[in-house]
Amino acid sequence: MKMGNKTKNSYFICLLLLLQRVSANSIIGQGGNELEEEVKRSEFPDSFLFGTSTSAYQIEGAYIEDGRSLSNWDVFSHTNGSITNGGNGDVADDHYHRYLEDIDIMASLGVNAYRFSISWSRVLPRGKLGAVNPAGIKFYNNIIDNLLLKGVAPFVTIHHNDFPQELEDRYGAWLSPLMQEEFVHFAETCFKGFGDRVKYWATINEPNLFAELAYMNGVFPPSHCSPPFGKCSSGNSDIEPLLVVHNSILAHAKAVKLYRHHFQAKQGGMIGMVASAYMYKPITDDEADIKAAARALTFHVAWLLDPLVYGDYPTEMREYHGRKLPKFSSEEKRLIKNSTDFIGLNHYSTLLVKDCLLSNCPCNMNDNNNPTCSHGENRAILGFLLTTGQNEDGAFVGDPMGMPGLYVVPQGIEEIVDYIKKRYNNMPIIVTENGYASIDKQEEGYELVKDMKRIKYHKAYLASLARSIRNGADVRGYFIWSLMDNFEWIFGYTIKFGLYQVNALTLDRIPKLSAHWYKDFLTNSSLNNIQAKKSIYGV
Repeated sequence: MKMGNKTKNSYFICLLLLLQRVSANSIIGQGGNELEEEVKRSEFPDSFLFGTSTSAYQIEGAYIEDGRSLSNWDVFSHTNGSITNGGNGDVADDHYHRYLEDIDIMASLGVNAYRFSISWSRVLPRGKLGAVNPAGIKFYNNIIDNLLLKGVAPFVTIHHNDFPQELEDRYGAWLSPLMQEEFVHFAETCFKGFGDRVKYWATINEPNLFAELAYMNGVFPPSHCSPPFGKCSSGNSDIEPLLVVHNSILAHAKAVKLYRHHFQAKQGGMIGMVASAYMYKPITDDEADIKAAARALTFHVAWLLDPLVYGDYPTEMREYHGRKLPKFSSEEKRLIKNSTDFIGLNHYSTLLVKDCLLSNCPCNMNDNNNPTCSHGENRAILGFLLTTGQNEDGAFVGDPMGMPGLYVVPQGIEEIVDYIKKRYNNMPIIVTENGYASIDKQEEGYELVKDMKRIKYHKAYLASLARSIRNGADVRGYFIWSLMDNFEWIFGYTIKFGLYQVNALTLDRIPKLSAHWYKDFLTNSSLNNIQAKKSIYGV
């Protein structure tokens, strides 16, 4: 955008006026209502982890450099029609070559932790069948060492969606029990290579959501599904998601056992699992919908977490799934029980729930006039319920974000934390992802306006989280998704969550207002000081 001095000055004056509004006390409430509230860093414990999150495939690029093998996402993203606008992670944000710059950015924000994941294909290109790739180990050692030099704690996710395509080709990856041993080998390689400096480990990122997207709806690789969820070349949407989560739970528990027996005492770290955790509210005050909302929490969240804490699936799931739900042996129950030191929550939004047990829920009709039940309506796999962002009058549960199915409902984070607190005896909780999605548009000022909403979003959600802590929840960290705009899976580069913009041509990192807000929040400074901010924007 080319501007004359007069236009430029007017633009920055407007920007600064917007900046003043950010620091006012109004935040977005449910349905867009305004709530007078403010949040400060001092409302959280001194030891609280404040950071940003990323994942390997979404930012690294360098997809065939230094011995890295092709991952499932490399193959999938190169398949025509898989990704919006044909995007892929070949270059992504080029973090592989720019990690030092990105670590400097994090340090400048004032975060004390950074959550990132390890590329399985970069460290073990052929899984158990091949050797460890020294270049991969060196890359992550460099990241960890430079983070620590800047006073930023590395929070490492071992597996975040991407794995060597060879494991898929060889035996179907997470559909096979053999994947458990592959993962344990990968985890052990990470513990040995990085564990002396890493104090926070997450084994697998949200296997509950991955199972639904990859094996129920078929929109993630390996694109398995069956009618009425979709028309994939293979798959069984009613059974395969259950198998994938089952194998993920056992893989996690075996890795945790290994860590606890051989590494934890000496290395002094924590290890846990990360769950996708929407909050679910009844669409009406009808008793059936109230029960359906509780069932949604069970079938989405407790499905993954109950086994890690109590050693088995929720009884309600067994009631509805019957023999389709895999069983843990007595030995496996002992293995998985209490197999997590903390619960990682990826929470973005709240959805409304309608019961489909007592009334037949309509499915959406696709272009071929066939029913598509993408959310599990009338099916046992997700508990005979319909989830939606709109009530029966058409009103949204909260202000819609740029990504379909995400809405701004700040009290949802307090409610999901309270649910976890009560169900799991107030285990330590770390909010491993929380963020605001805007859609990529080239309209003048669009991203600025959306970034104002991003700031309001984080202020509101942090205020809600602070209430949880005041009410006794053992919450120990909060990570913004994401440090910078990146490859957002099937949406490619069309959805933006970042505190930093990434120029599509130069890959330069450009701070958004939300980056300046986060820095001010973390350093307890004020956005009201307009004079101090003028230099940032060259006014």
